[in-house]
Amino acid sequence: MRLTVLGTASHYPTPEAACSGYLLEHGRAAVWVDAGPGSLAELQRHRSPADLDALWISHAHADHTADLLPLYYALAFGDLPPRPPLPLLGPADLRGRLVGFLGPGAGPELDRVFAFASLADRRSLRIGGLELDWEAVPHDVPAWALRARAGDASLVYTGDATLSPGLVAFAGGCDLLLSEAGADRPDGSHLTPEDAGALAADARAGRLLLTHLALGLDPAEAVRRAAGNYDGPIAPARPGDVVSVGPVSEAVPTVEA
Repeated sequence: MRLTVLGTASHYPTPEAACSGYLLEHGRAAVWVDAGPGSLAELQRHRSPADLDALWISHAHADHTADLLPLYYALAFGDLPPRPPLPLLGPADLRGRLVGFLGPGAGPELDRVFAFASLADRRSLRIGGLELDWEAVPHDVPAWALRARAGDASLVYTGDATLSPGLVAFAGGCDLLLSEAGADRPDGSHLTPEDAGALAADARAGRLLLTHLALGLDPAEAVRRAAGNYDGPIAPARPGDVVSVGPVSEAVPTVEA
């Protein structure tokens, strides 16, 4: 299983990084995870949107969903090869939000482009040898964490969340924990670097990749703070990173801090 980091920025894209977006691949299976602003352009460096098997959205905040709009235009009106409706798994209100932006007449065209499915209505998806499971997590809107498995390899992505026993259990034993650290200090909506480290330790994660850092938080400082609670390998996610997910020997290197 391979993880490609498309974007990591919080709130808005910067010249250095798109907002949250990740590409999961195993064999021929390809799933785009979160569609933050700027991530569609980064996706196309690695995979055509026409070749995706599914799109998985952790929650409805704009820094995780805004590129659904240009994706819609690309698939509906662009010069991409025609394809069946793209499975779009996310919060139940995603379709309504897109109709609200595009106008009431857009519904039929949206349904031609996307096959909407609510994360609340199912718990898993299998695409070839890639298995996806998800679990609701605490945030200020309905939100889910994702677990991806391929053979013996496993990755857990927190989405936006706060630390909870349920999240620890869901992440248990994963090879790679892709954790947000969107709060510099506890804010009731996001994990801090210390929380991410504690989650990795309590879940017995093989290693920790920090993403979606709080504005102004230096990546090396985030690594140092997470390392206070977790003694395994830690690195900050960077756009363009390609990670082979599996045993510790195959995962991302530790960043010296």
